[in-house]
Amino acid sequence: MNWYIHVLKNYAVFKGRARRQEYWYFMLVNLVISFALSMLDKALGNPGAGEGGGVIGMVYSLAILIPSIAVGVRRLHDIGRTGWWMLISLIPLIGVIVLIYFFVQDSQPAANEYGPNPKDPSSIHLTM
Repeated sequence: MNWYIHVLKNYAVFKGRARRQEYWYFMLVNLVISFALSMLDKALGNPGAGEGGGVIGMVYSLAILIPSIAVGVRRLHDIGRTGWWMLISLIPLIGVIVLIYFFVQDSQPAANEYGPNPKDPSSIHLTM
């Protein structure tokens, strides 16, 4: 949960690097929250809930859009790629597969043009 809150605190920070742990924990918590809100939408009978687009879920999706893009860009920075690679997700299926491949790669071991390695103990800013 700390990683999720960390991403939300840095909701519009597109500079720097994000570890795999930060990205994937954020996505996991995001998935759980989305599922819970979907169930709540169905229970309340909100319009569009049966199709997966209930009002509460949509508001949450809009609220989390910029933090999701920002952590994705920082994750790409961690492997030495520019954040513009996020646009590849606009290509159906292939783009998402390429991004997943990038997101599971390990960090570049040393500092790169986007900042120091977040795995380096001297640069860690969040403790678990």
